Amino acid sequence: MRMIAVCLSFVLVAAAAGPGTRELSRAELRDRIEGAWAGQMIGVSYGAPTEFKAQGKILEGDLPAWTPGRVSNSLGQDDLYVDMTFAKVLDDKGLGATSADFGAMFRDSKYSLWHANLEGRRAMKRGVPGSLSGSPKYNAHANDIDFQIEADFIGVMTPGLFRSSNEIALRAGRVMNHGDGIYGGMFVSCMYAAAFFEKDSRKVVEAGLACIPKKSPYAMLITDVLGWHKQNPSDWKKTWQLLHDKWDKDDVCPVGALTDYNIDAKLNGGFIALGLLYGDRDFFKTIDIATRAGQDSDCNPASAGGILGVMLGYQGIPDQWKGGIPAIADQKYRFTDFSFRTIVDSTEKRALALIQKTGGRVEGDKIAVKLQSARAPKLEIWAPGRPVERIATGDARWTWKGAWKESQDKRRDGVPRGVKTASEKGAEAMLSFEGTGLMISGGYLPTGGTADVYLDGKLNRKIDVFSDSDGARGGNAIWHTWGLKNGKHTVRLVVRGEPFGDSKGTNISIDDAILFRP
Repeated sequence: MRMIAVCLSFVLVAAAAGPGTRELSRAELRDRIEGAWAGQMIGVSYGAPTEFKAQGKILEGDLPAWTPGRVSNSLGQDDLYVDMTFAKVLDDKGLGATSADFGAMFRDSKYSLWHANLEGRRAMKRGVPGSLSGSPKYNAHANDIDFQIEADFIGVMTPGLFRSSNEIALRAGRVMNHGDGIYGGMFVSCMYAAAFFEKDSRKVVEAGLACIPKKSPYAMLITDVLGWHKQNPSDWKKTWQLLHDKWDKDDVCPVGALTDYNIDAKLNGGFIALGLLYGDRDFFKTIDIATRAGQDSDCNPASAGGILGVMLGYQGIPDQWKGGIPAIADQKYRFTDFSFRTIVDSTEKRALALIQKTGGRVEGDKIAVKLQSARAPKLEIWAPGRPVERIATGDARWTWKGAWKESQDKRRDGVPRGVKTASEKGAEAMLSFEGTGLMISGGYLPTGGTADVYLDGKLNRKIDVFSDSDGARGGNAIWHTWGLKNGKHTVRLVVRGEPFGDSKGTNISIDDAILFRP
């Protein structure tokens, strides 16, 4: 493997480059790109054994001891392979790749997906354009973490180019997210962009914050974290508690609503910021804090480790952490054509092209980047209200007609629930509720069929619960609505007795319903 030996005294002479530009050498650019991908690999592998094992609490005690060989875990992680397949769209379609281009790749992908990614792909397979498949109309996971964990490819190719970073993020992020879900990707990618020229972790976090609308809930949370860090500069657990008390609530994800499980982008983004702010540029402290903060505790240290990897450069990451990478540097990440070596090559090529496209220069070994000031996009948020109750299938507000069969399973948090399943045409499930929004949670099934859903007596839409290529999966929002007048409403689901696409059956499965109020 060609690991570039880079002198620690990199060429970084702002004055020589002139106002509004920064210089770096080709060797430094490549070293920082290598550091970014290596940092993600190490971070996700370090946190992988703890993913969602600490929900609403700090992960205490000893964590699995790190050995260099553990980094091979990263080759099968969606944080990296989805990230890289988006990067390939830019290689194939150019720097101006559209939401339709990103969407086409995603729609045709064969890997398993979850949450906003899964809903976005399902929507596109059913004819929704990539520019809308992340919108709340089609995606009840619009505020989830998905784009946030896949936006690294943008920041690593946009050194100091915050506007370019946001432009690409807006095009790619719409495929699976909306509002705060997209802002999470912008926040992360802009921290990468800042890390090329910034040594202060707090300023890196502030640079990420400058890229998103100030009035967004995401920005408000990060502003809080920065303020609490200033008040408690040496006590990350105190800041974690303040963050938990104020923000770890009201997750609208149908898996996490009214449970301790939280895959909301902004909460987990706060944990990335915790790692960077309290890690003091120490690689172990940074990924360890991001991991111990809990919830999505492999994705968060992956992002924090990648950003710090840019700041330190590959050569600056201690050997005890990166020592396992040379042995796997030519192995391909699952579902991609990339290895560590070739994703670095690809990223470097795109970064050089973008630097020149935005007015910078590449002259031999010297690169001059024409810096961009941050510009936040127009505010768009999805606020469906507060989840106030999960209405079990055995609740008296449900009325069941036809051949519904009941079985038992458990929610993600271990709470038992009764699941109702019907396949015969004309079977009905009706729920009377009082609120401003509702999600019906159910399974995506290889035997999934179709149903008509009526809201307040009028046909709302036809749904299907066929799982496509993802196998059986419970806890999905098979139907949702919001923005209703706060009052009494009725939803009626009628089984059509018809398969969808290549489905092997006509089943409709209902887990429960999630009620929303202002």
